Amino acid sequence: MFDKVIVGIDGSSGGRDALALAGELTSDGGEIALTHVYIESQLPARGSPGLFQAGERRHSRELLEAARSDSGLDAKLCPVQSTSIGRGLHQLAEWLGADLVVVGSSRRGLLGRVAQGDDTRAALNAAPCAVAIAPTGYAERPSILAEIGVGYDGSPESQYALSVARELAATHSARVSAFQAVSLSLRAFVNPRHSVPDLEALEAEIENARERLAALGDVEAHAAYGEPAEELALYGASVDLLIVGSRGYGPLGRLIHGSTSLRLAHAARCPLLVLPKAATADRPAELYHEQDTAPA
Repeated sequence: MFDKVIVGIDGSSGGRDALALAGELTSDGGEIALTHVYIESQLPARGSPGLFQAGERRHSRELLEAARSDSGLDAKLCPVQSTSIGRGLHQLAEWLGADLVVVGSSRRGLLGRVAQGDDTRAALNAAPCAVAIAPTGYAERPSILAEIGVGYDGSPESQYALSVARELAATHSARVSAFQAVSLSLRAFVNPRHSVPDLEALEAEIENARERLAALGDVEAHAAYGEPAEELALYGASVDLLIVGSRGYGPLGRLIHGSTSLRLAHAARCPLLVLPKAATADRPAELYHEQDTAPA
């Protein structure tokens, strides 16, 4: 479970979905902060940018107050001013020492806005914490985590994902399953030019993958041949939460750079939890306006 959770709010249904998922993933006694990122004014001096920013800050607080009231959560409100949505989320997570950021998957909501701009992509490389994405309409569904799935390939990242899945499963009395997408070398194809695999070799590889997963103990083993993102999305339709690890860029950076995680974010029918490869220890300087306990 996660102890310090940030939930992205933008006034859309994606924010409500994110709140519902955050309630499932936050530990008992954990802290939740609601945030809305507004963009620094690019107006020239004669355009009274100070008045514009004051209006944006007031709008952000109103959104967050309404979200907190509707949810009934005892949450901090953290309006963030930044040069981009993604940068604001990233820096706030570092400043608060958050271990999870939760956003909705609405294309017009927070995630869609995060995905805009090359500067945002650069800012989100090596994101400091895990990222959870709630599918559209999640707030309207029964909140039950009966089965937690893991994308597993034997890498350190997937081993970490499995450990997190087991911890969450223990909390929710859920079962854990693991899935591996099988690929074959060119030598296993009858005719590599036409991508026709040797069926015996294919069945052997799938069975070997299942055996490796079964050897992990206390998990249901699943394997299939195909493109990882597509197969994981299909697998995700049968679980209540899908957990995957990320490599190199960190979770949000991986999303922006078009990885398997990004494709899953668009295609997965269940909540997606992307875990970071490593967390950074540095905290940025004071950058946000926190309504309840503003920094000095």
